[in-house]
Amino acid sequence: MKKNRGRTGRRRRRKHLQGFTDGVNCSHKLEYIKLKKWLKERGFEDRNLRPAEFWETGRGLMATKALQAGDVIISLPEKCLLTTDTVLSSCLGGYIEKWKPPVSPLLALCTFLIAEKHTGEKSPWKPYLDVLPKTYTCPACLDHDVINLLPKPLKKKAQEQKMMIQELFRSSKAFFSSLQPLFAESTGSIFNYSALEWAWCTINTRTIYMKHPHRECFSLEPDVYALAPYLDLLNHSPNVQVKAAFNEQTRSYEIRTNSQCKQYQEVFICYGPHDNQRLLLEYGFVAMDNPHSSVYVSADTLLKYFSPLDKQRKAKVAILKDHDFLENLTFGWDGPSWRLLTALKVLSLGADEFACWRRTLLGDVTSARNEQQALDTAAKICQFLIEETQHVLVQISQLKRDKENLKTHLALVEMLRSEDLKILQKSAEILCNLNLAT
Repeated sequence: MKKNRGRTGRRRRRKHLQGFTDGVNCSHKLEYIKLKKWLKERGFEDRNLRPAEFWETGRGLMATKALQAGDVIISLPEKCLLTTDTVLSSCLGGYIEKWKPPVSPLLALCTFLIAEKHTGEKSPWKPYLDVLPKTYTCPACLDHDVINLLPKPLKKKAQEQKMMIQELFRSSKAFFSSLQPLFAESTGSIFNYSALEWAWCTINTRTIYMKHPHRECFSLEPDVYALAPYLDLLNHSPNVQVKAAFNEQTRSYEIRTNSQCKQYQEVFICYGPHDNQRLLLEYGFVAMDNPHSSVYVSADTLLKYFSPLDKQRKAKVAILKDHDFLENLTFGWDGPSWRLLTALKVLSLGADEFACWRRTLLGDVTSARNEQQALDTAAKICQFLIEETQHVLVQISQLKRDKENLKTHLALVEMLRSEDLKILQKSAEILCNLNLAT
């Protein structure tokens, strides 16, 4: 019979578990045991990290001991990396070398992933393939209804991403057919669209940057990809800094932290100072309270607030276009960006001020009227975007009730739009204070 441990025992146990409240240790799971064994055979030893499941970020890596600034988080030997060298030394190598016109390094890696996944048990890369996500949440994989709920500039990029994968699939069919001698089944059924989409997303979301010299058997696109098993379990945080590079002396890919990390906490790296639209586009996730986040103002939205009767309107738009002031116009946590205000000032120039457009582009004050009109218009645009975002959030709530199968994808867009709303409300507040001050 078990002894009743009483309150003291429970308190002690709770204290012991306190460190694990953020993450649940997963290193006992078979797929991670096999992956660690496979990596050890390739010379990788690690005592700093263990796989875990985290409440906010999903699976990631937990620190087994406190990490200090300057510590090496992970050092992954070259033998563990999956690059175009890996592809060329496989049975695909000869086919790639013979194929004309040459395939891109990206397509070579996609082909290798699809082929190895199909090989299954016999693939030497099986322990790594088994821990890769089965599905992705990049915009290319999102349902048409979900893509329609994205902010305009991101929606356009999402559609471009989808079309790019479709074009890659269309243009690669003949190359895939040439690999038929390697397979008992038809290459059409192995290298289908969903297999290519999965492989493309794996490479786009998980590769580390590693430059390789150009080889004749590949097209001229840069060969800069390497898949890094285990290392790619590290999640992104905009609030940490790391140094990541291939160490020529140790022939390993190393990541050093510039931040501290407590024992049993999730270890983060930073993929770059990306806003949430870029994170969703490239990696399929959104970071809450992201200091780099912005809400983009499309040229169409901007121009809605200026009269078509303005005789100089056409010339002003041409000036903004020539000087690249119709792109990357944003609202951020600190209000409207300098670029957005400058574009608004140029569009607000009176007929008697138009000759000063060069000075306006450089940031000079043309007149108090011009400054005020730019601020007023910024406030109107901000209010329009707030209302539009609120409207989309209502649509998302309705769709979440009606379309159970889209819940995960809708939750992602909801996070993005909620973060946008916070930024716009903060910007509106800043503009209100600026107007009071003037």
